[in-house]
Amino acid sequence: MNWLDEVFKVKKPVIAMCHLKPLPGDPNYDAEAGVEAIITAARKDLKALQDGGVDGVMFSNEASLPYLLKTEPITAITMANIIGELKSEVTVPFGVNVLWDPTASIDLAVATGAKFVREIFSGVYASDFGLWNTNSGEVARHQRHVDGKDVKLLYNIVPESAKYLADRSIESIAKSTVFNAQPDGLCVSGLTAGAPADTDIITRVKGVVPDTPVFANTGVKAETAKIQLTAADGAICATYFKRDGYIWNEVDESRVAKLMGQVQELRAELD
Repeated sequence: MNWLDEVFKVKKPVIAMCHLKPLPGDPNYDAEAGVEAIITAARKDLKALQDGGVDGVMFSNEASLPYLLKTEPITAITMANIIGELKSEVTVPFGVNVLWDPTASIDLAVATGAKFVREIFSGVYASDFGLWNTNSGEVARHQRHVDGKDVKLLYNIVPESAKYLADRSIESIAKSTVFNAQPDGLCVSGLTAGAPADTDIITRVKGVVPDTPVFANTGVKAETAKIQLTAADGAICATYFKRDGYIWNEVDESRVAKLMGQVQELRAELD
């Protein structure tokens, strides 16, 4: 039994993103509506996701565009406040993602009791947000320092809006990342949120790290869920769950149920 079985109790778990509206300090923050409006919107999305049947949720500051590679303290503090307000309503395992700050993500997970985080923990990239450097050894030590040893770390090895600077194959990156950093899982992404993760790349990654969970990290839809989850061990979904499949809309429970219906069919076929 791996940690996915222990945490989610199902095959091929689907983790849904609960996107938060712009936070204090973000360029598009609505100061007049305030944090209460963010909580209200997140509460509605959380209910729709859970009622639609997802296996887990992950809270993220998706609307904090343009992203910082080291966030301001107010971001994680506000996220902790929001999660604290909603925690009694969370009925599935949950994680957090403070874009794009690995240390802040771990701190938030420890503070809120989140079971997993997703971030860019390793590699050097040319990105829309500037030169993106990482220090996985520093992050691992910080995780121990804040007593976050039980928080599972999902490494995104094909980050959105960025290109790995070294000329290496994805298989090479996956194998060395697993050997050197010992991640709890790897995430394979498309170009941006909502862009499909290449099933061929997922298959190639899984082929060289068979003992490490591999997630389809973006672009999973009801029409493609079976194909992508045949290759991957799990999926992280967001855009498809929104009304009309538009990332900044509210969650549409019927779309959640439609995708999860396909996942349930796949699980039945695998039994």
